Parts: sequence; structure tokens; C-alpha cells
Amino acid sequence: MVTPIILTVDDEPQVVNAVERDLRSHFRREYRIVKAFSGKEALAAVKEFKRRNDPIALFLVDQRMPAMTGVEFLAEAKRLYPEAKKVLLTAYADTEAAIRSINDVGLDYYLMKPWDPPEQNLYPVLDDLLSVWAAATPLPYEGIRVAGTQWSSASHNVKDFLARNRIPYQWLDVEKDEQARLLVEEVNQGQHRLPVIFLPDGDVLIEPDTRSLAEKVGLQTHANQPLYDIVIVGAGPAGLGAAVYGASEGLRTAMIESQATGGQAGTSSRIENYLGFPNGLSGSDLAQRATIQARRFGAEILTGLEAVKVRVEDPNRIVTLNDGSEVVSRALIIATGVTVSKLMVPGAEAITGAGVYYGAAMTEAAYYKGGHVFVVGGANSAGQGAIFLAQYASRVTMLVRGGSIAESMSHYLVDQIHKTPNIEVRTNIEVSAVGGQRKLETITLKNRLDGAESTAPASAVFVFIGASPHTDLVAGVVERNPAGLILTGPDLVKNGQRPKGWKPNRDPYLLETSVPGIFAAGDVRNGVVRRVASAVGEGAIAVSLVHQYLATV
Repeated sequence: MVTPIILTVDDEPQVVNAVERDLRSHFRREYRIVKAFSGKEALAAVKEFKRRNDPIALFLVDQRMPAMTGVEFLAEAKRLYPEAKKVLLTAYADTEAAIRSINDVGLDYYLMKPWDPPEQNLYPVLDDLLSVWAAATPLPYEGIRVAGTQWSSASHNVKDFLARNRIPYQWLDVEKDEQARLLVEEVNQGQHRLPVIFLPDGDVLIEPDTRSLAEKVGLQTHANQPLYDIVIVGAGPAGLGAAVYGASEGLRTAMIESQATGGQAGTSSRIENYLGFPNGLSGSDLAQRATIQARRFGAEILTGLEAVKVRVEDPNRIVTLNDGSEVVSRALIIATGVTVSKLMVPGAEAITGAGVYYGAAMTEAAYYKGGHVFVVGGANSAGQGAIFLAQYASRVTMLVRGGSIAESMSHYLVDQIHKTPNIEVRTNIEVSAVGGQRKLETITLKNRLDGAESTAPASAVFVFIGASPHTDLVAGVVERNPAGLILTGPDLVKNGQRPKGWKPNRDPYLLETSVPGIFAAGDVRNGVVRRVASAVGEGAIAVSLVHQYLATV
């Protein structure tokens, strides 16, 4: 529980010490008593308290200080803590200044020195002021705070990273919150850089990269062991399945994920056909359960790091990360999955994260309450996204290139969409352009049957069109098809011939690539069944095949 502060300021040590003594005697159980010996020192403390989000309930300040008078200090402090109560300590000669300050700085009270006895002249006044403050002022949020603008793609990325890693935070919009704007200006030192992340320990991150953010919020960002039995690249359902089974079977297991566990499935608002969950569950919930399970068995999960290259130095498989470090293992599972394809139309790139979003972007949905949003795509992920967004937006329009959502969507989702009154499905439609300066304002639609175009106002566009595999890290190492999907098992044996350079006296295992000891699982693999359950199953099967491989080397 956060403890509010009473700050007392006086340039005379004996006076400020006496005030502190009396305040502690009466208020120490409910308030933190802080003293400063000058207005400058006190103002620096106030700024630091604001960065930490510590509440200040009351200022008790002497008027006659040489470098900065009490009224001058209160005028500055009021900008950061307008709700704090303000009391001036004055001598008889300062009463006129104290009276003027009632209007100038909103002074709540002035006390004549000396205030003895405090039980009569000090405590009753402060008790009344503090009771009013406590009744009207909620205690501040104690966790991570993110300050930025709704229409900043960098701000969106930070919010999305924290949300997907299930790290609570408070959002501060500097365009709507004056106190947040002042706080950001203070730490930015005149530069306009967003977002700004305020951490509970007082540290501040400005425009952080993913690794720096991951490290500061307590996620693991470096390997603890020099050699692992398995390294898994990617933490979607396939990667999580491999991590759980690998670690539970005693293999030294590490998993590398650039963003958050769960992958694309982790952004799903509702998965209703996963075995064992008759009421369904969110992708985030499934990812969290699997993450806890993997860690409980001893798997290390490295977050905020991107695997950029794989190389083979027998008997090891080595993964190079984007910070230049390397993770070494005896076997490797590629489970990097896929990402939603970009909306390649005029105007989209400039406002990505400012009205154009990829995936469900659950962190942004609440900001479009009462608005008209568009969902581009007709597969399961688009359907799940539309149903989720319909809880907030007054109208959700699905834009589908095909003639029916039934062509590519599960029957249960089709039924739900038809039963949701604020979801409209438009078929044979594609997006030809989006418009807006700082944010999305309009969307241009093209009828694929007759070519007719129309433009409509839009609050947001959520894109679920196609997917591209993350396999550049193994380019030139393992065989891939023209679409970039990794070839495994039987796909590698052509006309009875094993892959070029294949050394073992056996065919590749079912999920093994053209390099012995490197396996692929989930959506990144050619011929995969794109379902969460099958991805989890492939992760488990890959671990079983790793056991067979390790037994031969």
C-alpha cells in the first residue's frame, strides 16, 4: 500500500527539525514525513516523487527563505501536485504575503510561528486538511506507467508488448492528461520523445528498444547456461508445447521469443474448439498457462531477443541473436510461426499503429468504444477478432475477398458472427486505400466483381490477411519451399534420394529438416495443419524426435 507524503520545507535546520519531530509524533502511522532545507532541494524532491508516482498529501512550507520564498515554491510544486494541500508557516510580518497567496497559489491555510503547543495550533488544522485530501484523492497506481499518444505507433508497440506479456501498466495519454504532459516534458528535457515508461523504482525509459524494456520489467533476456540440449526458437503453441515436454523430460531447454509467448494464437480473443475447455479461453490465457507450466519444469524463456541466424558446428547448433550474443544447443526446434501479411495499399504504412493494426490489437479495442471499425480478412482469426471488437465498437464491418466467410471459417464462428447484431459482413470486397494524417480517418473499398470504389469514414482497421513464415534465420541452412516454409521428413526424400549433404544412415525424421538435429514444428513447416491443437502436438512430437536424434550423436 502506497504511503502519502507530507513535505516540510525550511532553510533553518532547527525549525525544520522541530516541524519534522511534531509531524512524526502525530502522523507517522499514516503518512511519510519528508523534510528539505531549501525550496530548490524540495522542488527536486517533488519532481522525483512525481516520477515515482508517489502521492504528496500536504506541503508545509516556511515563507521566508532566501533563494526561493515559500509562495514561490508552492507555485512551482502546484504544477505537479495540484491536489496537494498547501500550508504556509509565517512570521507576523509575513501575514500580508500569506493572505495574497490564498488567491495566487490556492493556499489552504497559513500558520503563525511558533505553533506550540502543536496539539492546539498544528494538528487540528492539518487533520482537517488531510481528511479532505484523503476523501477526494484516490491513491495513485503503483505499477508501470506508459506515457504517450494514442496515435503513436511506438506507443502502441510498447502497450502491446506489455499486454501480451501480461504485465500490468497504466496508460497516460499526454494529449488528454496535463499532469502526464508535464511529467514527460520534465524527463525529456525539451525533446519530444515518446513513449516514456515510468517504473516503480523511479527509473525512466524513453523510446526503449524491446530488449531494454523486457529487462527492466523483469523478463529473462540472457541465457544462463553455455550449452542446452534443446533450443526452441519461437514461443507460439508449437514452441510452448516443445518447451513443456522438453523441460518436463529433463532436457536442458531454452526458448527464444522476440515479443511474447503465445505467438499469433496468443492474440486471439477467444479459442472455443481447443480440447478440454468447453467454454473456450483466450489465446492470452492459454499462453500464460503454458508459460507458467514450462517455467515450472525448468525451461528458460528468453524474451525481447530476436534470433537472426542459425549455423551448424557439429555437434552443436548455434543461434545468433540480434544483440550479437549466441545460444548453443545440441538440437534445435524452429517454431517461429508466421505473421499477418501487411496491408499493401496507399496510406497504410504511415498510420500503422495509429488506426491500422495487425491482429486483434486487444490493447487498443477499448479506445474505439462506440466507433465504426473494420476487420479485413475471412478466416478464423478475423472472425474471432470481429466478435471481440463488437463488444466495444458500435459497428464492426468485416471485409472479405471471397464470396462467403463459410469458405474459410469454422462453423461455430460463422454462427456467432451471424448472431451478433453489430457485425456486418461484406463479401467480394477489398481495401484499396486508407487515408488520414496523424491517424486513420477514411477507408476506400473496392468491389471485386464490378471494380466500383467507395470511401467511408473509419475509426480503425484490424488486418487479418494471409501470413508470412519467419524462416530467414535458416535461409541457406535448411531446405525451404518457394513460400519460405521449411521442408521436413518425407518432403525431403525425392525419388529415394535423401537431402544433399545428409550424413546419417537413415531418412530424416518426421519433423526433421534437411540438417540433422534441426527440427521444425507448427505453422512454419510445409504441409502443416493450422490449428492450435496440432501445433502443440507437433511441439511434443518434435521433442520425442529430439530424444531419438540425441541418442545417436
